[in-house]
Amino acid sequence: MPGEVLLRDVSEDDLPVFFEHQRDPEATRMAAFPARAWDEFKAHWGRILADASVIKKCVLFDGHVAGNVVSFENAGRREVGYWIGRSFWGQGIATQALSRFLSQVGFRPLHAHVAKHNLASIRVLEKSGFSVCGEHKSPSSPSGEGFDEFVYVLGERGKGEVG
Repeated sequence: MPGEVLLRDVSEDDLPVFFEHQRDPEATRMAAFPARAWDEFKAHWGRILADASVIKKCVLFDGHVAGNVVSFENAGRREVGYWIGRSFWGQGIATQALSRFLSQVGFRPLHAHVAKHNLASIRVLEKSGFSVCGEHKSPSSPSGEGFDEFVYVLGERGKGEVG
C-alpha cells in the first residue's frame, strides 16, 4: 500500500530538511538550480515565510518531510514550484503533492518553469493538467552557462481565476 502524501504550512523547523534536499548534487542538476549556502538559504526562506502573498506548503510522506510546493507572483504571473528530496523520488509523491496543492489553490492561470532535461518533473506537470506554452533560456545554472527550459501553464487567463 503506497504511503500517504499530505500538505501543511511550512514552518521554520522544516528549513534544515529543505536545506539538505537542495544540497544534493543530482537534485540541483535536475532542477538546474544551484545549491545555496546555509545563510543565503535561510535568508531566502525567511523572505518566503514573511511574504503573505506566497502560498507555501510542506509535503509530508508517511509523516516525513519530503519537500515543498510554493506558489508566488513573478513578473505579474502566478507561478508554482516544487522540490522533493531525492530519497522520495520515483514514488509519485510530487504528482500527488502537486495535485493536492492545485485542489487547494484556485489561482489560474498558473505557470511553471522546468529544465528541458528534467523529464520526471515534466511528467508531473503534464499529469497535473499543465501544457507547454513556451520556452525560455534561463540566465543561470549550476555551471553558470544557462539552460533551456519549458514554460508550462494550467488554465487560461480569464477562466477560473479565483485566487
